[in-house]
Amino acid sequence: MDKKYVPPYEITDEMLNLVTQIMENLGKLNSVNEFERLPRLRRVNRIKTIQSSLAIENNTLSIEQVTDVIDGKRIIGPKEDIIAVQNANLAYKEIKNINPYEINDLLRIHGIMMKGLVDEAGQLRTGQVGVFNEQGKVIHLAPPAEFVPSQLEQLFNWLKTSSANMLIKSSVFHYEFEFIHPFRDGNGRMGRLWQTALLSNWKPIFAWIPIESIIKDNQEEYYNAITYSTSQAKSNIFILFMLNVINKAVQDILNDTKNHYNHISSQLTALLGVIESYPQSAKELMQKLNLKSLVGFRKNYLQPALKAGLIGMTEPDKPTSKNQKYFKV
Repeated sequence: MDKKYVPPYEITDEMLNLVTQIMENLGKLNSVNEFERLPRLRRVNRIKTIQSSLAIENNTLSIEQVTDVIDGKRIIGPKEDIIAVQNANLAYKEIKNINPYEINDLLRIHGIMMKGLVDEAGQLRTGQVGVFNEQGKVIHLAPPAEFVPSQLEQLFNWLKTSSANMLIKSSVFHYEFEFIHPFRDGNGRMGRLWQTALLSNWKPIFAWIPIESIIKDNQEEYYNAITYSTSQAKSNIFILFMLNVINKAVQDILNDTKNHYNHISSQLTALLGVIESYPQSAKELMQKLNLKSLVGFRKNYLQPALKAGLIGMTEPDKPTSKNQKYFKV
């Protein structure tokens, strides 16, 4: 394979229009919210991401069960499905530490994602594999195992040097990764995670945007996009599919965030205006707000703020402790 390998695709007006829409929506998102300060919304989206990506791989756990597993609770369900959720949670937690341009990091994260599920976790495959759709039909027979190391190296070299917009580049990588299918198992969930890793390395907010949930809602189209792109020997159809998915995911986050802020009461707004990142007692906060009733303060200010994940407690296990203090998260 040519060392200057460039994946076959063509940039079209439709792609550019979608890129423009996504960039505009990202701009609106940044202007109307402080997403990094919304831990509850981030948590919900991360759980949605994990459940959706694994559901595409026929994991049977519901969103409620996935939440319980992540919270360390015991549930009744297939052992492999539970392990897959635990592993995916650890893998997605690593996104901020991933260098998405390094094959060694890809192997490391695959080792986390597939630990206890396959013997070759963290290792490139040595046998033949294929891509199957929802009906179990082979839609793509991957290249022979002996070609995998060189093909993966060429793909990562292109990734490092390409000047393409990241929205397009990450989609091209996602398709090419699925075409190579470098692992015996876990290629689908790794391809989706790696596109998220690339996007979040470019713009950190993508670490919390559940692109995978939109893919799950359009699963048949996802597999068709892979199939049609392969039949055309270029990834155009898959790129368009992913750009539409990303655009929808960003729009959904924009709406969710607006709704979140629209529901913040005037009391919460006042509390957020006086609370600091360092701990303060209820008495200190009440003095700043010129309030007299501790019962009213707890009911109308503290409890809603805690429920929304906007503030934290120094002693979360003892919510009524006399030494309890509060801080902005």
